Amino acid sequence: MSEYVPVDLRRRVRDAFFSRCAYCQTDEALTVAIFEIEHITPVSLDGQTEFDNLCLACSSYSRFKSNRTHGTTDAGLECRLFYPQQDSWLEHFDWTINGTVIVGVTDVGIQIAARRRSCYNWFERRRVSVWVDQDNE
Repeated sequence: MSEYVPVDLRRRVRDAFFSRCAYCQTDEALTVAIFEIEHITPVSLDGQTEFDNLCLACSSYSRFKSNRTHGTTDAGLECRLFYPQQDSWLEHFDWTINGTVIVGVTDVGIQIAARRRSCYNWFERRRVSVWVDQDNE
């Protein structure tokens, strides 16, 4: 069950993440779904409804993350998931040359990047996003 997040706090979070998913950087304007205000540390694990524990997430990542705070590396080791309010996105991720595929550059980043590679629709949205951004430069 989701905990209520006050409207002013929702607005602060949305503004802080520039209306983009904290995990995959998809712009909410390019989707048909409204992004979710997600508890980074889930309420079920004693996460609080406060700014430093909230982020904006597309529904795909919100479902993927669910109530997890850790994943498993390719070597079978436990690894924490990306924490958008504390981690630098650029420290854990990079883009392929055409800007359409996220590449994890740390174990933390690989957890998220691997999830996105399984979603074809995301690639198309990202391709359009890159194209639109280039037109606006």
